[in-house]
Amino acid sequence: MKIIELKSGEDLNGAVKNAGAAEEEEILIKMAPGKYQGPVTVDRGNLTIEGTDPLTTVITGKLAAFEIMEDGQKRGTFRTQTLFIDADNVRLKNLTVENTAGDGDKVGQAIALYADGDCLEFENCRFLGHQDTLFTAPLPEKEVEPGGFRGPKEKAPRRKGRQYYRDCYIEGDVDFIFGGATAFFENCEIHSLKREMGYVTAASTPEDSEFGYVFYKCRFSSDAEEGSSYLGRPWREHAKTVLIECEIGRHIAKEGWYDWNGRASSGTVYYAEYGSTREGAYDNDIRDFAYKLTEEEAKKYNKTSVLGKR
Repeated sequence: MKIIELKSGEDLNGAVKNAGAAEEEEILIKMAPGKYQGPVTVDRGNLTIEGTDPLTTVITGKLAAFEIMEDGQKRGTFRTQTLFIDADNVRLKNLTVENTAGDGDKVGQAIALYADGDCLEFENCRFLGHQDTLFTAPLPEKEVEPGGFRGPKEKAPRRKGRQYYRDCYIEGDVDFIFGGATAFFENCEIHSLKREMGYVTAASTPEDSEFGYVFYKCRFSSDAEEGSSYLGRPWREHAKTVLIECEIGRHIAKEGWYDWNGRASSGTVYYAEYGSTREGAYDNDIRDFAYKLTEEEAKKYNKTSVLGKR
């Protein structure tokens, strides 16, 4: 294994380039406490980026969708990311990735992490932002409006990937976990910021994917008003999101899930829960768009079944 050590403020992009293009050798980039300026692109696999502690090791950026570019066009969602992973077999550990652009009502979408690849792993990390904090690629096949996917993967083939998040903290307000990946979140805190109405997830699961998002023993927390957020809304017609034994706070509306443009009630979307606890837990009489799984059905949603053997 080749080890590259970075001091506070040094160039993370440069360290990735110094790792070399050949991916036969495993690379470990160790980051000392401090702030590292984004945007950063990771386009080499078989790579681990490890901080000292997520509270003190931070990759930061503040690009936002409403910014006007040199060509007179808005930056758009998919050119705002602080960290862009475009490779397989990449691991992040003990660090924070943040987008500090601010309130989406004022600045638009602002991605902290754009994760596009297979076998991506994130352990003890924090992902901080407001609207669209974490994008779990791939993009849907087609945008709703021309130019809506303008960015590094706009014209690239859509490739399904598996992502694993363990002991992470993810923060935002609107659609702050979104995309088409198969992603397993284990023992994570999913924190909704105060907003008049918020949405935690916006999955765009491909039609032929068995799994979309699975949250396993996660905590959905917030200081926001009671009933001011939904667990999710479908970005595309085959969105899949399942919660297993999660703690759901009072900020989650009793309906749980939002029927975005009639997609949730179309019969193609799949939302399900098992063993939810606390004030926002499943209510049979109100959760119109979600299934209450049996104990036997819930067994299917384990890490190995969802992600396969790693």
